[in-house]
Amino acid sequence: MTQPGDYGLPGSLNRVLTDVAAERAAQDAMWGLQEHPDGTGPAYASEADLAKRAVADSAAEGRLTWRHILHEEVLEAFAEDDTDRLRAELIQVAAVAVKWVQDLDRRAVSPGRPETATA
Repeated sequence: MTQPGDYGLPGSLNRVLTDVAAERAAQDAMWGLQEHPDGTGPAYASEADLAKRAVADSAAEGRLTWRHILHEEVLEAFAEDDTDRLRAELIQVAAVAVKWVQDLDRRAVSPGRPETATA
């Protein structure tokens, strides 16, 4: 049975989040607790604006890809210095990455769907 967030593939959200949790556990086992500065802020706003334009242009031209979308979300996160807004942007980054993986998984069980698009 397909649940909300399954992207048309029953159990896909749970599968991807389980894979993400396993990867996080592996990172902790390898690196332990890590504490770094964010390294983000308004200095990256112009790059985020360019990525937003690339998404809009690509969508208008019918050539939008997951790379465009994820790149935009990452650059929007890079442009934030407010921790609450940065957190919200990083959640969007994670959500887009999860959805992209779900799309890869759907393609694996639905032959004939386009696998990649060029920029």
